[in-house]
Amino acid sequence: MKRFLAVMMVLCIGTLAFAGGQADGGKIKIGVSMPTKSLQRWNQDGANMKTQLEKSGYAVDLQYGGDNDIPTQVAQLENMISTGCKALVIAAIDGSSLTEVLKEAKAKGVAVISYDRLIMNSDAVSYYATFDNFKVGTMQGQYIESQLNLKTAAGPFNIELFTGAPDDNNVNFFFGGAMSILEPYIKSGKLKVLSGQTTKAQCATNNWSTEESQKRMENLITANKYGPNGTKLHAVLSSNDSVANGITNALVGAGYTKANFPILTGQDCDITSTKNLIAGTQSMSVFKDTRTLAAKAVEMVNAIAKGTTVSVNDTKTYDNGVKVIPSFLCDPVVVTTANYKEALLDSGYYKPADIQ
Repeated sequence: MKRFLAVMMVLCIGTLAFAGGQADGGKIKIGVSMPTKSLQRWNQDGANMKTQLEKSGYAVDLQYGGDNDIPTQVAQLENMISTGCKALVIAAIDGSSLTEVLKEAKAKGVAVISYDRLIMNSDAVSYYATFDNFKVGTMQGQYIESQLNLKTAAGPFNIELFTGAPDDNNVNFFFGGAMSILEPYIKSGKLKVLSGQTTKAQCATNNWSTEESQKRMENLITANKYGPNGTKLHAVLSSNDSVANGITNALVGAGYTKANFPILTGQDCDITSTKNLIAGTQSMSVFKDTRTLAAKAVEMVNAIAKGTTVSVNDTKTYDNGVKVIPSFLCDPVVVTTANYKEALLDSGYYKPADIQ
């Protein structure tokens, strides 16, 4: 994905500055809607957002959409709008499911920031705060390319492909980025997908579920006779850590150990995956520091509240089906055993006890 130089988008104060008065003891009220508490990263995102917004002087209504339950998230957003939230920061469960409820937000002058997952088919979205998710995918693909020395090695190498929830728009970028690196090798025959499952739909994992990815990996092991003493599996592309955890469970169950484990990618540096990385049962994870993303969302809220300017660095890429959403893309980082201490411990993201 091409990165653009930062540009400044000037807000129209009459349109996007917070309408109406204040709430909750004189404080402006901000709604934060996260998709689920079942994944570690969303708990961290929500907590970071709440802390930073409160430090900025706002009252915060933080809600989680059950266990990725769309009606629950919609009902929570309806309540946030009706109880006086002046802005909504939303990580959507399904990027296409919020069109109607956000019509209410726009009618009441409530500003909407799409958070990490692009909200589709709505003209109510003002800004998008995310990571460079195409770059996340290319990092994963490049890691496999490098570790297998695909540019010069003869091959062939066996690989299987996993991505996430088909209703998460980010999958288009994660999987698309990875396949921009890997697909030429698949077409040339240097990489072989013995299952034949190479499309996004075939490789999807509903709700980014660890259990679902484990079942699929177990089926692939059985169908293709993968194993330490069977058909060699050189690599598995996984778009994130919750999916990678299921893959790890299946591979360990099939007898794989640190000594013969396939290359396995991930994303988020979840605690379980970080432990697996240290143990040699996951090769890498792409670190997206939720503190950085939360800080960017808070910066956007502050700018909208003051009717001033919002900094973005991409005004062309993220078309939600109605308009292109001005976006700020934070930079992800590849984490391996070589740099996890610096990236995760020295930065204060985790304490040593968290990953022991």
